[in-house]
Amino acid sequence: MYSTIMVPVDLEHAATLEKAIRTAADIGKLYQSKVILVGVVSSAPSSVAHNPEEFPQHLEQFTRSHTEQCGYPMESKAVTCNDPVAELDRALEKVGDEVGADLVVMASHVPGFMNHLFHANASHLAEHEHISVFIVR
Repeated sequence: MYSTIMVPVDLEHAATLEKAIRTAADIGKLYQSKVILVGVVSSAPSSVAHNPEEFPQHLEQFTRSHTEQCGYPMESKAVTCNDPVAELDRALEKVGDEVGADLVVMASHVPGFMNHLFHANASHLAEHEHISVFIVR
């Protein structure tokens, strides 16, 4: 049913991703799908990486750890943007097309006041892409 599952990850909030990653791995096992953890990083230094060249190493280590925990192979893909806050939706769309994703499994937060002012990335993908989106809370 699904051949490639894309899981957007923010390593600054790694603790909130566990349920979504495990869900993606379980769906991957069920359908023998490729699971790709996608991290988008700024070209500026951050708490996760001092530079964009360092980020893929951290993402790969995070992916290996979750491959072991979930018992299912996962890949990683790092993307660099000048302003991930402004460019995240388009970056995820582009990566989804590049990897041939037919399902996105995303962690979400409990909606609050700010969601009335700013849209969520998951809703943007669901509205603008042909990819199915599974939001995990």
